[in-house]
Amino acid sequence: MKMTPQQFLDWESKSITLLAMSGAGKTTLSAKLPRDKWFHYSGDYRIGTKYLEEPILDNIKQQAMGVPFLRDLLKSDSIYICSNITVENLSPVSSFLGKLGDPDKGGLSLSEFKRRQALHHQAEIAAMNDVPDFIHKAEAIYGYKHFINDAGGSVCELDCPEVLENLAKHTLIVYIKIPPALEQTIIDRAKNDPKPLYYRPEFVDEKLTIFMRERNYSSTDQIPPDEFVSWVFPELFKARVPRYEAIANQYGYTISADETAKVTSEDDFIRLIAEAITRQQS
Repeated sequence: MKMTPQQFLDWESKSITLLAMSGAGKTTLSAKLPRDKWFHYSGDYRIGTKYLEEPILDNIKQQAMGVPFLRDLLKSDSIYICSNITVENLSPVSSFLGKLGDPDKGGLSLSEFKRRQALHHQAEIAAMNDVPDFIHKAEAIYGYKHFINDAGGSVCELDCPEVLENLAKHTLIVYIKIPPALEQTIIDRAKNDPKPLYYRPEFVDEKLTIFMRERNYSSTDQIPPDEFVSWVFPELFKARVPRYEAIANQYGYTISADETAKVTSEDDFIRLIAEAITRQQS
């Protein structure tokens, strides 16, 4: 959605999609907006509670079945398992995605890893396509005046123009650009605490071939699960930046993570977006 700064300021019910790498501050920025006025839609939360709910539970049950005490209780329906996903705690989604590597160390085989990646891809497309309905429901049912879509960091990886066009039709897309001074901090953080992520299939195939050649692995089952995730993150970071920039150039606007860090109120946020629109138009 494109508009002038004044049109944005006059927009009575604002709907905004935030795009950025994990760690850029999307969720932190969203949390600074008044909860009684802004409906906070988390793409990752929707994925975990709607589109991957059953696969996530199946994964947890499969692990529990490996424990004889829990297996007997599950088989006799004496206990049940549920996941407690919240906007602040998306660990069950990450746990389901998993890490490629040695099964004896908790890693996934290449075929299982790719199966889960494909399920996440489908789920993220569905979650983003739900945004227009939630914009309507947020106001019509719950009375929220404004809407913020905290999109997952991998939206730029979906290779699905229809999703972007749908988001651009119903929301103003804002890309939070990470300044050079913060890039290495985010990379180091990801390498020190490697978390499962979604990758484009072509990206995985290309980088995995290089990684295995460099480390002399003949099978993915030899890889310590954290090793590939840590190694590939800087490559993923570099690959995603031009994708985010292309989305912002075509469909939306760009702000800096340095700028969002200074936001302390709703007025600051509105002013920052209006300034971003002005910058792009000039």
